[in-house]
Amino acid sequence: MTVGLDTSVVVRLLVGEPADQAARAVRLLDDLQRRGDVAAVSDLVVAETYYAIHYHYGVRKAEALRALRSMFDDGEVKSLGVAAEVLETAGLASAKPGFIDRLIHRGYTTTGSRMASFERAAARLGSVVTP
Repeated sequence: MTVGLDTSVVVRLLVGEPADQAARAVRLLDDLQRRGDVAAVSDLVVAETYYAIHYHYGVRKAEALRALRSMFDDGEVKSLGVAAEVLETAGLASAKPGFIDRLIHRGYTTTGSRMASFERAAARLGSVVTP
């Protein structure tokens, strides 16, 4: 069985606060792994988690991105979308366009769609239409 993790669970796993909820989140992952089940996150949860740990917990962009990437790298959590791929982008913490715009773009282009954007930096990604 696959269990989709909510942003609140992923944030606790990454920042460890509050400690009691973080411990419960870790136990959940352990229980899922022991049963052979899969913990998974959607692209929206990854985006919300990035925003939450960067803006609300003060984690620097590079560190937030590294934490998210390591969550997928260790294999304990599966990406249900394109986030794991986007997180592999070199220099992502200072890239223009940034992580969230790249996540949106990759989500569209993997379905064969193009993305419309007024942002000049987005045009660098290809498959972008300027309205």
